[in-house]
Amino acid sequence: MSVAHLATGPAAPLEAERAEVERRLAAGEFFWLDVTEPEEHDTALLGEMFGFHPLALEDSLKFGQRPKIEEYDGFAYIVVFGAAHDADRLVEVHCFYSERCLVTVHRDDCPPFADLRRRQARHAAQPPRPIELLHQVVDVLTDSFFPALDDLEDAIDAIEDRLDGDASTRQQQDIYALKRRALTLRKVIGPQRDLVARIAGETVELPGLTPDAVHYFRDVYDHLIRLGDLIETHRDLLAGATEVYLSTVSNRLNAIMKQLTLIATIFLPLTFVTGFFGQNFGWMVDHVGSLWAFLLFGLAGQLVVLVALVAWFRRRGWL
Repeated sequence: MSVAHLATGPAAPLEAERAEVERRLAAGEFFWLDVTEPEEHDTALLGEMFGFHPLALEDSLKFGQRPKIEEYDGFAYIVVFGAAHDADRLVEVHCFYSERCLVTVHRDDCPPFADLRRRQARHAAQPPRPIELLHQVVDVLTDSFFPALDDLEDAIDAIEDRLDGDASTRQQQDIYALKRRALTLRKVIGPQRDLVARIAGETVELPGLTPDAVHYFRDVYDHLIRLGDLIETHRDLLAGATEVYLSTVSNRLNAIMKQLTLIATIFLPLTFVTGFFGQNFGWMVDHVGSLWAFLLFGLAGQLVVLVALVAWFRRRGWL
């Protein structure tokens, strides 16, 4: 048995592959049909050629779902996620799986599938069985999260290094952006782990699911557990980075307030002295009228107060 890859997209619409699909269905040859950027007429063609349930076809056009698996007569409808190479974009793949074919539907480009095709080209002499191909699809999509989490960890390390020296509003925005990215990954990895657990636990009936194939899905389940642990670790690191940022900002604010308080405290007695001598008492008008009196009462008195305050601050450890 050979596995044929039939890919469709804007440049090669599904209608152009219809004759080849119908020929392989009639011959009983298992194949993989990959549909990119599907439209309503594409789902109608899938219904005509494969007889998929209308509810499953309707779901295949609604992206933004959570990972799930639904059983129908003769096929299973599965929604799984992966990550693109840029680590900022998730790839949502809708799968129609049966013993006759595997149909994958996704809106955007799916880099993990390109890697899978290259791997299968190197092992063309040993084509996978239908359930093995489904496992490989789920496996490459799951493994694509590891580079995304590595990039996330590198970004967290870079932020922590910058926080050692300074804290700025831009760093706060970067932390919140990484938190949103980690939350997005967590929202799909958790349900996807439950999905694979159902397959590995044989609580769903997939065509061709043998005890040997169950072991492979258990390996994918183990990968998803590791991914879940990594996500929680990264969330803890981001929480720590947030605390460091807030602590740095608080310490900077405290230092500024301390400086302003010292300045205000120094000028408080000076303001009192100048205010006192600014009053028009008769004795002051008669006796504080020479240059020496001005230097003694006006300048020297303020310098004495200033020196006394600085000495007191140093003694208390405020300076």
